[in-house]
Amino acid sequence: MDAVTNTVAISCALVVVLCAWKMVNMVWVRPKKLEKLLRNQGFKGNKYKFLFGDMKEFSMMIKQSKSKHINIDDEDEVLPHVVAFTHQSLQKYGRSFITWMGWEPRVAIMDPEMIKDVLMKLNDFQKTRSNPLLKYLATGLVTYEGDQWAKHRKLINPAFHVEKLKNMVPAFHLSCSEMIGKWEKEISSNGSCELDVWPYIQALTSDVISRTAFGSSYQEGIRIFQLIREQSVYAMEAVMSLYIPGSRFLPTKRNRKMKAIDHEVRNSIKSIIHNKLKAMKAGEGNYDDLLGIMLESNSKVVEQNQNQSHGMTIYEVIEECKLFYFAGQETTSSLLVWTMILLAKHQEWQSRAREEVLSVLGDQNIDIDGLNHLKVVNMIFHEVLRLYPSFTQLARKTVKDITLGGFSLPSGIQIALPIMLIHYDEQLWGSDANKFKPERFSEGISKATKNQVIYFPFGWGPRICIGQNFALLEAKIALAMILQKFSFELSPSYVHAPNIVLSLQPQYGAQLILQKL
Repeated sequence: MDAVTNTVAISCALVVVLCAWKMVNMVWVRPKKLEKLLRNQGFKGNKYKFLFGDMKEFSMMIKQSKSKHINIDDEDEVLPHVVAFTHQSLQKYGRSFITWMGWEPRVAIMDPEMIKDVLMKLNDFQKTRSNPLLKYLATGLVTYEGDQWAKHRKLINPAFHVEKLKNMVPAFHLSCSEMIGKWEKEISSNGSCELDVWPYIQALTSDVISRTAFGSSYQEGIRIFQLIREQSVYAMEAVMSLYIPGSRFLPTKRNRKMKAIDHEVRNSIKSIIHNKLKAMKAGEGNYDDLLGIMLESNSKVVEQNQNQSHGMTIYEVIEECKLFYFAGQETTSSLLVWTMILLAKHQEWQSRAREEVLSVLGDQNIDIDGLNHLKVVNMIFHEVLRLYPSFTQLARKTVKDITLGGFSLPSGIQIALPIMLIHYDEQLWGSDANKFKPERFSEGISKATKNQVIYFPFGWGPRICIGQNFALLEAKIALAMILQKFSFELSPSYVHAPNIVLSLQPQYGAQLILQKL
């Protein structure tokens, strides 16, 4: 009996020792080894701080930025306000710097050729496995890798084909008309009014997603959008804090709330999917919305291969729908609101855009062929996305020991592609990099970038955002219709405070003076 007891005790002790060693290795031994390896190759950054790395300073600087606003006329203030910590690291340590996401080192890459390699070589550089709590916001195509990503991309691609997007133009037009109708009701007898356009733009892009993705309206999907916005705030809190493995299972207030929101969103989307499938089986309704096209594509693949594994499960369809709701609304609303703010400031470009819209489209009609000829509007959108991209950074992770631009990076190293720092970089864009100058795109993106990978607001390469054309078409229709009806300028009450809530948003709204034309 004593022998058995001793054996059990020794086994338990060994398990405890092994677990302790694994923990010590994870939070101290490995980070210090990697720090030495990276510093020997020329990477600079703060010294590794036990457990938290740079997370405390990172979070503190975000909170400081949220408590301030900046002068819209001082372009030099934008980077220190929006991406304070990474901008400080660049200023302090140069173009090859390390930041510590807890005990994980993240190397920043700003060389165009290295960026190209990272975004092209999908088998060498994959998405980082971030805080598991973020899965409650969205997973799907944006997080998948390998065969699963390829399968989903193939199944979803038909929904974003240019011919399918053309069929969605009436839905875009209807949603925009309803928003403009609300604005016209706000106009006073003198033909003008002050209006915070930000909530209207959020409602517009949400309505468009409801109509084009699910064949419903914003009012029907309003609860889902409210929940996803609430989830975005919790997700941002999670990004700003250190994640301890296993802590997502603890019954904390945030964990419980995120789980409850996810449960409600899933059930709502599941109901929409079942209603759509029921209508499809009965031969009712149409398949022109994104969900219908995706389900039809999925069904065809399963039938052709006589195998369910070639298609998506209901769980996977729900995840893609969550992604439609989140990414489809966030990207376009961010682009539109910053476009209106910058055109309100730069009246000469607003006038040029309006002249082009009226010349090409007239003062009433919106047609797809005419939209393709709006060169000035395209230039403006490209420049807005350069200065105020919806998302300010991409991250990848090495999946094996690899050489990148002369650096030897071991497996598991995180790589940051700081979109906003690169978009503002004077070495890449010239001394006027922080200025709003749409003319730099007058001959297209390739000419403006000199064929370098230095402009990627929607990502780049095989994993470029599948909804890019959808977002740009929606934004183009909305801006054209606004320019046909109104001129606008910044209100004295507008406070310039670009703020990251996963996407880049105006913290205090977008107060403009609208003038009816």
